Amino acid sequence: MAWQWFHRLGSPRWFYQKTSGWLPWLALASVILLVTGSVWGLGFAPEDAKQGNSYRIIFIHVPAAFLALAGYYIMAISGAIGLIWKMKLSFAVMRAAAPIGAVLTFISLFTGAVWGKPTWGTYWVWDARITSMLILLFLYIGVMALSHAVSREQVADKASALLALVGTVNIPIIYKSVDWWFTLHQPATIRLTESSSIDPSMFYPLLVMISGFYCTYAWTLLTHTRALILRREMKTQWVQQELAGEK
Repeated sequence: MAWQWFHRLGSPRWFYQKTSGWLPWLALASVILLVTGSVWGLGFAPEDAKQGNSYRIIFIHVPAAFLALAGYYIMAISGAIGLIWKMKLSFAVMRAAAPIGAVLTFISLFTGAVWGKPTWGTYWVWDARITSMLILLFLYIGVMALSHAVSREQVADKASALLALVGTVNIPIIYKSVDWWFTLHQPATIRLTESSSIDPSMFYPLLVMISGFYCTYAWTLLTHTRALILRREMKTQWVQQELAGEK
């Protein structure tokens, strides 16, 4: 049964039709969570004793960094599924995830630079965490460029998937960079296996923002994937019927 569901999920038609009802709920959840988290974190969370109000950049920086890393795994795993099981939908998800991840990585780097100026006295240092995040941005851009550089779609999908898989070696480096090397970047404040070092009055709005970013990511990924499916399946009968029904 699970194997049958897995192959059904690989059907572009089934995916497109099934996700139609998810998008409004994801959009609503995204708006509620992001508005709540922003007002809570930027307006009501207390000022930090050492960093003052400059710490509030974490309500954008941390969720963006989380999704930049998680999104790369989604992109790479989708590429791997496409290579192993020849699922066209997986390649569409991979391609859709690349520009979203690139934007999130850029936001993470930009907000980190904005925070770094008042904290470190400079916008940029060749810190292990920051440098590995910059490499992540280049990997995302590389997957995007490779997917458009090859004229044959199937060859481009396979080449992009291979690059995405090779790039996964960078993700553990990003996670562990602050532990493996002496860096200016502060250690992780949110840990899954240990108690978090951030005060609950700041932690809870941050969790709301992270949840909002995840919902927004899911909505954006589904929307982009659906658009790619329509473009790739344009000549099929079911797409013609779907487009006719939407008019």
